[in-house]
Amino acid sequence: MEKIVIVDDHPVVINGLRSIFMGQGGYQVTGEAVNVDDAMSLLRKELPDILLVDVELGCGLSGIDLVRRAREGFPGVKILVMSLDDGSHYAERAIRTGAMGFISKVDLIDNIFTALETIRRGEIYLSSEVCFMIASNHFRNYIKPLNGQDVAGLTDRELEVFQLIGRGYKREEIAGKLKISVSTLEAHRRKIRIKMNIPDASTLTKAAIQHEAARFNIEP
Repeated sequence: MEKIVIVDDHPVVINGLRSIFMGQGGYQVTGEAVNVDDAMSLLRKELPDILLVDVELGCGLSGIDLVRRAREGFPGVKILVMSLDDGSHYAERAIRTGAMGFISKVDLIDNIFTALETIRRGEIYLSSEVCFMIASNHFRNYIKPLNGQDVAGLTDRELEVFQLIGRGYKREEIAGKLKISVSTLEAHRRKIRIKMNIPDASTLTKAAIQHEAARFNIEP
């Protein structure tokens, strides 16, 4: 029986996953957490076989942060990361950080067990849509110059800052969510502007809003 710990800050998702696993032989949900600290405590207590992690936990530290910590402290635990959107930019970061798979929440019902069996075998799982997006982004670089507003060059923290800007949070709110000082936040903002060739703060905000709108297919 494979023990699974689920980390997600949405009760509906956790309950849905519990329903999926209920009655399925071979898997047992032994713990749930809503943030990185709770998840690390559960890892020490339960030592599961598989950690199922939402990439956006909305509590200052992201699922990518949890992947990094879990990989360092519990290298034997296999990690599957999930995301609400197609998440191609998250998928690459997750795998580089130590996850063994990445799945869209839209695909959970149809493909969760395929994903889990894949990572149990020690192989990497990526949904076909994520594979397509990663390949498209990669080969685009050989077809035309990089767009000045490509997020691929941002660090994990810079990407988090960029996305929070796009969601309308003010400087103090972003600093509070990420548990950093406003001066550190400003340093991240400057680096983002340099890397993305953005001339000023207002253009940064506009680019961030457009990026978030594109991720969720809504009008900015």
